[in-house]
Amino acid sequence: MSDYLLAFDHPEGASKAAFFSRFGFTADDWQILAEALIFHAATHQVSFIPESKFGTKFQIDGQVLCPDGCSPFIRTIWIIDADNDTPRLVTAYPL
Repeated sequence: MSDYLLAFDHPEGASKAAFFSRFGFTADDWQILAEALIFHAATHQVSFIPESKFGTKFQIDGQVLCPDGCSPFIRTIWIIDADNDTPRLVTAYPL
């Protein structure tokens, strides 16, 4: 999490880090973003994305609760790998 979604030096994550940091998330307290994304997944409707050889992906759109009290709309993508049964976060970005 801190090396992607909250990393200003990551080639693909820098814009996401800029977005999430505007709402009070920090790399030092990355667990707060992790908890917010898990809560986001638990409280919004899941859209399935076709299964691939890598596993089953899920898309979840909705508001995320932020440390500064704002609730911007984001999309998260999760996957259950073909050889596993536990979802893991792939990415998150603003809508």
